[in-house]
Amino acid sequence: MTARILLVEDHADTARMFGRLLSMTGYAVKVASGCKAALTLAEQESFDLLVCDIGLPDGSGLDLMRTVSTQYGLRGIAVSGFGELKDIDDSKAAGFAVHILKPITFDKMKAAIDRAIAADVEG
Repeated sequence: MTARILLVEDHADTARMFGRLLSMTGYAVKVASGCKAALTLAEQESFDLLVCDIGLPDGSGLDLMRTVSTQYGLRGIAVSGFGELKDIDDSKAAGFAVHILKPITFDKMKAAIDRAIAADVEG
């Protein structure tokens, strides 16, 4: 089964690049530029995983994760420019399974996605 990923990234070029690369790798990817668009997609479609920037123009990725985790049972990967212990603890408390730091390579993102999906299947 192809994993369905909701990618939330407000930087258009980054979102486009990672969306295309993930799609070419075999994932079914939908891209949202903020919290409101992501929630709309989550209401309309089913996803296996949220990959989400923490700092979004219309809210926090932490709040988004709390919502989609509670309402739709999604697991998530936080993507952030902040990597202090408190930032990582905050993302885990919000429900993110993995916290990865920017700048991020495609290989690093793919490895995190594969780990999160495998953990979901095993758990």
